[in-house]
Amino acid sequence: MGTLYLVRHGQASLGASDYDQLSPLGQRQCQLLGEYWRSQGMRFDAVLCGGLKRHAQSLAAIGVGLRQAVDLPTTQIRPGLNEYDSEALIRSVFSGELERPNSAEAARRHFQLLREGLRAWMAGYTEPAGMPSYAEFSAGVAATLTHVREQAEGHVLLVSSGGPISTALGQILQTPSEVVIDLNLRIRNSAVTEFSFNPKRFALLTFNTLPHLNSAAAAELVSSA
Repeated sequence: MGTLYLVRHGQASLGASDYDQLSPLGQRQCQLLGEYWRSQGMRFDAVLCGGLKRHAQSLAAIGVGLRQAVDLPTTQIRPGLNEYDSEALIRSVFSGELERPNSAEAARRHFQLLREGLRAWMAGYTEPAGMPSYAEFSAGVAATLTHVREQAEGHVLLVSSGGPISTALGQILQTPSEVVIDLNLRIRNSAVTEFSFNPKRFALLTFNTLPHLNSAAAAELVSSA
């Protein structure tokens, strides 16, 4: 038996030229998560991580909070935990000029187009430039879950993005694609989703929790971009 802790990266740099970079807020969110786990006496038996910069930076910040950065198990980099390309998805359904999502209205439009792009990609109607098919993307997530179920035990930390985490939820809970999209767009930065597992199956324990930000003082640190 074991518990899988899926963590979405901390706040990245939405609207910047390089989104794949934690913001100072994202660093703080993940360090606080590590500090919370340290207060609970948490030690991880295995660590899996996507290959993006924001994944590695989030894991490093968690390690600082845990004060176990050196003692954490060797990180297994899993390409199947990498996020989709949101700009490519949007471009697959929209050919007009894209405004950087630096205002509330621009952000609303960005996520509206992203939802349309996700629907088309997941249904197999589009082939966004430079991206795998959704079937291939989903297979990468499934392979990681199989690896955890068959090879891991104890407390397993997995750091990734909203797309792979929501896809994992959809596979385990057998939800329709529209539900997967809804879950994807609701996962908050540094949020934790937990599954218990054994060699045969996973079972959902929690979804999208922020135990490290669960106070009035930390409310301003909650984000989802």
